[in-house]
Amino acid sequence: MANINIWDGTSTFSSGQTPFGFYDSDATFQADADKVAKFCATRLGYPLMDVELQSGSFYACFEEAVTTYGNEVFQYKVRENYLSLEGSSTGSSANKKIINPTLDRLIQISKNYGTEAEVGGYVTKYTGSIAVSVNQQNYDLNAWATAQGIEGSIEIRKVFYEAPPAILRYFDPYAGTGTGLQSLMDAFDFGSYSPGVNFLLMPASFDMLKIQAIEFNDQVRRSAYSFELVNNQLKLFPIPRTAGSMHFEYYKVNEKAAASFLDGGSLITNVAEVPYSNPTYSHINSVGRQWVFRYALALAKELLGYIRGKYQTVPVPGSEATLNQADLLADARSEKEALLVNLREMLDQTSRQALLERKASEGENLRKTLADVPMTIYIG
Repeated sequence: MANINIWDGTSTFSSGQTPFGFYDSDATFQADADKVAKFCATRLGYPLMDVELQSGSFYACFEEAVTTYGNEVFQYKVRENYLSLEGSSTGSSANKKIINPTLDRLIQISKNYGTEAEVGGYVTKYTGSIAVSVNQQNYDLNAWATAQGIEGSIEIRKVFYEAPPAILRYFDPYAGTGTGLQSLMDAFDFGSYSPGVNFLLMPASFDMLKIQAIEFNDQVRRSAYSFELVNNQLKLFPIPRTAGSMHFEYYKVNEKAAASFLDGGSLITNVAEVPYSNPTYSHINSVGRQWVFRYALALAKELLGYIRGKYQTVPVPGSEATLNQADLLADARSEKEALLVNLREMLDQTSRQALLERKASEGENLRKTLADVPMTIYIG
């Protein structure tokens, strides 16, 4: 069996000794690598007992700890800002950038609702008309769409069966009598003014009441005028007695379906495409580095546990020694979990919502404190 060297208490870090080399060119990482190796070895019992690891093992744990720290921080940033990030370019790194929350994505999402509410959206609304024949009550709009060369089905949004708007049928029964107004006084230009006719400018409520009267007339006396639309089969009520045209608005169903999928191209379409890279180790503050050191120790402890688990006992003169694999693995896993929980709690406490709630609470407490401050009475 080959004589494998184990930790001898010294190490000299150089570029290329970590598995991925993410931070090998960082001078601060280079300086801390040997310190982390010594820290981990000491916490694992060296020099009182052998530590069956090499310097490269400690460097690998150190690199993984930094990467894990960066992953947790950036995952939090992605969760916090994804709605603002989605749809932006993937071409530039998001590291070292302040992400301002915007309403841009909310507006874009609301456009889909605008399509259904018919107040905007991504889908074009078309207008069509069908010839109405005397004594023909039923009309096939699917056949109409086929005749127009429309691929796929159509979705009818509105059928214009009503009479023209009331304002277009506005009529002044007193025009020319000297007691009313004539054609809205030619849009208030008084173009028909003469000494023989007097005009009286009525309040706007007068016009509104007259328009309402016209609309109520349509609802009561013309209530039989309607239609029924089932699967684009149009049925008119009552049966037409004169020929004409029936106008309607519609969407093309394939265009509505296509609006659900926008071509992202080089844009962010999911959390995996948010352009965060590994953190710059030298930019991590002392609080973050302490977390990295402790996580690297937990990883080294776990690795040592796996190595010692190869042999449960080791023969010694006159007896045998039991290795502490189980204790190392249990401690390592619990320490890793505790560190991750602690980091995630800290990130949650610094979320935008948590900070705003804290500021609101501080403002409320400050107001209560100031309310107890005696007011100075000024005598001038």
